Amino acid sequence: MKKKRPTLQDVADLVGVTKMTVSRFIRNPEQVSDALRDKIQTALDELGYIPNRAPDILSKSKSHAIGVLLPSLTNQVFAEVIRGIEAVLEPEGYQTMLAHFGYSQELEEQRIATLLSYNVDALILSESQHTPKAQKMLENAGVPVIEIMDSTSKSPLHVIGIDNCSAAREMTQTMIDHGHRNIVYFAARMDERTLQKVEGYKQAMAANGLTSVVKETHSASSFTLGAKFLEEVLSEHPDTDGIFCTNDDLAIGALYACQKKGLQVPEQIGIAGFHGHDIARAMVPLLATVVTPREEMGRLAAKALLKGLQGESIKKQVIELPYQIECGESIKAL
Repeated sequence: MKKKRPTLQDVADLVGVTKMTVSRFIRNPEQVSDALRDKIQTALDELGYIPNRAPDILSKSKSHAIGVLLPSLTNQVFAEVIRGIEAVLEPEGYQTMLAHFGYSQELEEQRIATLLSYNVDALILSESQHTPKAQKMLENAGVPVIEIMDSTSKSPLHVIGIDNCSAAREMTQTMIDHGHRNIVYFAARMDERTLQKVEGYKQAMAANGLTSVVKETHSASSFTLGAKFLEEVLSEHPDTDGIFCTNDDLAIGALYACQKKGLQVPEQIGIAGFHGHDIARAMVPLLATVVTPREEMGRLAAKALLKGLQGESIKKQVIELPYQIECGESIKAL
């Protein structure tokens, strides 16, 4: 049997006041006397009272919640994005409602519908391609919506991100400039951003008259997958002297697998990742990687939404943030 939650009346009975007095305290504690304030708060704590915000949401059409849709809640990339978002929103009295959709457009459509049904005040999306139904819901939602992670999106919405294709092209060119020629790209998930990175890698290889080789899977990236890919590539393409990965997880797995096999990094195989996770800066050798501004992306998205919630119109705008190429110690020195 479901346990009954404590009600306002339960709190009022415990304190010996009216339900209206308790309600007044919850809305604005300054409206009751100091002595009564302490008694009501003690009773609320003792009973474990949980406020019901539904009437307030319905009357004001405001939830003070921001919906954030992410393809994964286990990927460190998005953990840092969330940190940036919450650093801006929480001091302003907003909470985040997180939902993940496992890189599925159909699930994203369902999550958008669910978040909007809870009357969230705004949405932050991490994908630029949506189902037609999801796109229509976003157009009719009547709340500010911002997309992050990708600055080359053709979306009609406000966009904040980086040029993934350009970043991958530049890192591939950096590896080539450092003496690596037979570079294989490790790709996972095959979402839109990964496809953009693959394109950038291929562009750089073609521009230098080199052959592209892409090792790909729709599975999630992991250290284990990076090691598995390395074993397969060395068997299929024994002349491989460089590996560029769609994220640092794959790169770290490949690097450790090289060390386990006694292959010298970067002398025999150069390895580079993407995103610049903290662990990449503590490894031996230091991992070459594309450092992306995930936390800053989250902060800027949250600040733009706050402006929209304060009445300023959020016009379609593309904000492209800079990335950094860090050579670390895992590709050959010039």
